[in-house]
Amino acid sequence: MHRMTPIAAAVLAALSTAALAEGPAQPGTLPTVNVSDTQDTSNDYQPAVSNVGAKTPQALRDIPQSVNVVDKTLMQAQGATSLVDALRNVPGITIGGAEGGQIGNNINLRGFTARTDIYLDGFRDRGQYYRDLFDLEQVEVLQGPSSMLFGRGSTGGVINQETKQAKLNNFVEVSGTVGTDGRVRTTFDDNTRLSDDSAVRVNVFAQDLQTTRDMLQNKDFGVAPTLRLGIGSPTEITLSALLQHNNDMPDYGVQSLNGHPVTPSRDTVYGFSGDSTVQDVAMLNGVVKHTLNSAWTLRNQTQFNRYTTDAQETAPQSLYTLSSSGAYTPVVKSGPAFGNVDPANLWVRMQSHDRDITDTSLDNQTDLIGKFTTGSIKHELILGAEFGHDTYQNQSISRTGAGMASGYLDYVPLDNPSHATPATVTTTYGNLAKSSANSMGFYGNDTISLNDQWKFVTGLRWDKFNAEINNTVSLPANAVQDTSFTSLREGLLFQPNEDQSYYLSYGTSFDPLLEQMTFTNGTQGLPPTKTRSYEAGGKWDVMNDKLSLTFAAFNEKENNVYSVDSGTGLYIPSGNWLIKGVSLGAVGHVTDSLQISGGYMHLDAHVFGTKDGTAGSIPANTPQNTFNLWATYTPVKSWEVGGGAFYVSQRFVADSATSRDLVSVPSYVRIDATVAYHQPKYDIRLNILNLTNKQYYDALIQSDGGRSVPGIGRTALLTGTYRF
Repeated sequence: MHRMTPIAAAVLAALSTAALAEGPAQPGTLPTVNVSDTQDTSNDYQPAVSNVGAKTPQALRDIPQSVNVVDKTLMQAQGATSLVDALRNVPGITIGGAEGGQIGNNINLRGFTARTDIYLDGFRDRGQYYRDLFDLEQVEVLQGPSSMLFGRGSTGGVINQETKQAKLNNFVEVSGTVGTDGRVRTTFDDNTRLSDDSAVRVNVFAQDLQTTRDMLQNKDFGVAPTLRLGIGSPTEITLSALLQHNNDMPDYGVQSLNGHPVTPSRDTVYGFSGDSTVQDVAMLNGVVKHTLNSAWTLRNQTQFNRYTTDAQETAPQSLYTLSSSGAYTPVVKSGPAFGNVDPANLWVRMQSHDRDITDTSLDNQTDLIGKFTTGSIKHELILGAEFGHDTYQNQSISRTGAGMASGYLDYVPLDNPSHATPATVTTTYGNLAKSSANSMGFYGNDTISLNDQWKFVTGLRWDKFNAEINNTVSLPANAVQDTSFTSLREGLLFQPNEDQSYYLSYGTSFDPLLEQMTFTNGTQGLPPTKTRSYEAGGKWDVMNDKLSLTFAAFNEKENNVYSVDSGTGLYIPSGNWLIKGVSLGAVGHVTDSLQISGGYMHLDAHVFGTKDGTAGSIPANTPQNTFNLWATYTPVKSWEVGGGAFYVSQRFVADSATSRDLVSVPSYVRIDATVAYHQPKYDIRLNILNLTNKQYYDALIQSDGGRSVPGIGRTALLTGTYRF
């Protein structure tokens, strides 16, 4: 059993004492709390507020950074089921693989990894697992360094998942989806009013998803209950959980040849039929929110997360030729390309990537939120404290085939790979890594309204991060990192009227090298990488506030990027990443019948000053241009038709010294379409994903010289939804 942190216990004790001392609430004791708590039946893509820009609901026009919000209506229109599906609506985001292999959703944002920058209701959700949309109201992306708000990480930005909350009315919604290639999925959403100020909501999903990729299959289910007590009263308590089980077939993509991914077909998968990634996720959350008076609110949140992963995964590690004598020879990766070899004569060496992972975190956050004036100046102030404890345990496991080097299983033909596990396999246990970390942060953020036109946002945060790692085989055997950092956030907004907002902002972030609870030997003594960002932009509401437009130009520089000194062979903090760019966005109604959601981002990214041979390269998985546009048209009340395009320009797969800017995947445009029939009680929707059956590469994995995961082929989904 996990005890509350001292600050959580103190806050709960204080609230309990206050409630007993007050006795029955008297008229006029506290201001009336207005509640708007009915089921959202709107059909708009245009978000009103976001929680990601100030830790409380705030109008997007008052956030001096780029913010993208993907709401439930848009996700449903696209037939989206995973977090990755939702994030295709955010320009500048690409999909990557995690260190040591691809597990779960791993995101790059503005060229920087956001692996540990994913949040659930404002709490860090750093586990590596498949994230489903069944319990999400919207997905919010705050672009640019944001350590002042969220602590360590957030170099490229933050992704926050907002869950569905219990409401004061009764409704039930059931949906079922069937699709090509054997896709089956169902969701269930039940909201029950318990009393005048309490409600419970339960969301459930189950799916068996196959794709156009050979062998691949995801069998997942989950439940997410939420209980809200005291809705509309001075003290509100919310208890929620996410319990999820995943049994997925891993996809490590394909190897590269002549500088590009090589595969006989989009459907070909390299791996064995016995591979699987089995995961269990348990997330428990409690929030106590107390309205002190008309100006001040005290909020305390505690969240416990536990992720377990049992992975038996086989990856295509490298390419080989086979001589007439039966000897396998690796394809030499040198020069401007990877050698001109006929793919029909190539074999793929398969490597086991097995591991057993247990990952836990316990976090507590307390915020004092106030709105007040000093003379003619208005303030929206947040003062907060955050404490966290993380543990991580990773047992590596190797499977070795007969006659193979340790950890390797077999050679399979590139053109027609076998999926049968070799008859003789030896299993050995390798390194056991155990890590733990303690963190604390104290912060304050004030949005100052100087007058009706000018606002100033200023924030300061101090963080301390202490982590330790112990290895049984790998080096270092033991290492400790103790880091503290002060983060800044400054923003100036000019709002000449309610329809326009212009801003300048500055922000910083820091990334300790043990942030992911693992690192490369030799880096333990290095300082954290540091990033600072300058951004200027504008936000406009046009066409009677039905359509929102955005523009931003930014400059981000990451310092202390570590590299290997060619003279000493030691890791040193040297070199920088510089990423400059511009972004455009449009979301809302063009007419009463036509609405859109679209965005564009251009990135100019370079590595410079490093000593490991990567200077002058473009960071891996960082396309110069990304674009997305989705539009739906309602010709008559009951019918909806629409579709969209998602464009990603050329990307380089790996950025190591031996393969710098040598392996690239081509640009692509994927087109999706939909048609739907709506009635008050039910909806029927048909989605066609990848309408033109475009062959493209989706996720990129940097290890082993760079691997690329082909995207799905044309897929049809038919979804029926019924509301009670």
